[in-house]
Amino acid sequence: MPLPFRNRTDAGRQLASKLAKFQGRSDLLVLALPRGGVPVAYEVANILHAPMDVFLVRKLGVPGHEELAFGAIASGGLRVINQSIVHSTHLSPVQIEAAVAREKVELARRERSYRGDHTPPDPKGLTVILVDDGLATGATMLAAARALRQENPKHVVIAVPVAAPATCNELRPEVDEIICAITPEQSMLLAFGMKIFHR
Repeated sequence: MPLPFRNRTDAGRQLASKLAKFQGRSDLLVLALPRGGVPVAYEVANILHAPMDVFLVRKLGVPGHEELAFGAIASGGLRVINQSIVHSTHLSPVQIEAAVAREKVELARRERSYRGDHTPPDPKGLTVILVDDGLATGATMLAAARALRQENPKHVVIAVPVAAPATCNELRPEVDEIICAITPEQSMLLAFGMKIFHR
């Protein structure tokens, strides 16, 4: 069963209709998770008349098992560490700092690529809508939400065109609101992957 979006632009417009209550607010900021979230967030920000920027997140992988994330770093140098994974994998402080240093280099490179010399916005006291093009496991969005919280926004809203219901439920306690345009079962979402947006 195909999902009802022609492409990411269309997905952003449909998602924006679910966010109409935020339109025109002076305290609103839309932050996109690159890459897929950028065209979606562009449409959302345009329709809501809100400023938009990117919020970059890099997962911190356990050495030798990089697919297993023990934390993440995000825009602004924010760091989120999962202490239970650190403990269970016996990571040393030296290993943690080496992983952080490595990912900081890549994060800085990507920030230059996306932002150039543009100063990142300060989300303190704002209602921030975090946008991605979809959530399967939600790991990157979880890291982004937790990192963003450290910058003291007034409200954090996750908004995506498509997400698995279980993932929405897991993320719900982390933010003030989560808005998904459609919520197919996770197995279907994983089977499609982001192929739903390749056109």
